[in-house]
This record gives sequence, C-alpha cells and structure tokens, in this order.
Amino acid sequence: MTDFCDKAKAFCVSEDGLTTTEYAITLALIVLVVLTAISGMSMKVDGVFTTIGSGLSGGAAS
Repeated sequence: MTDFCDKAKAFCVSEDGLTTTEYAITLALIVLVVLTAISGMSMKVDGVFTTIGSGLSGGAAS
C-alpha cells in the first residue's frame, strides 16, 4: 500500500502529469475545431447533393 502511495505522490509532483493534461486540452480543442468545420460544411454539401439529385432524377429525390 505504501508503494502505491509513493507512486501516486510521484505522479502528482512529476511534470509528466502536466504534459498529459496539455495534450488532452489540445486534443479537445482540435476535436472542437473539426466538429465545427464539419457542421458548417454539412449544409453546403447537403445542398449540392440535393441539386445533383434533383437534376439526375427530374426532381424525384427524397
């Protein structure tokens, strides 16, 4: 049990914990930017496919 406590204290003091947190925050920001870009493009892409579908099938697109 003492070994576990020593390792837990060493982890809290070490710089590796901060680096891991920084990577997690960076990853969260990247995911946020990608999701925002995808949601912004989805309406444009939907409009393009609707136009193509209407042109190919004479307006019978669902």
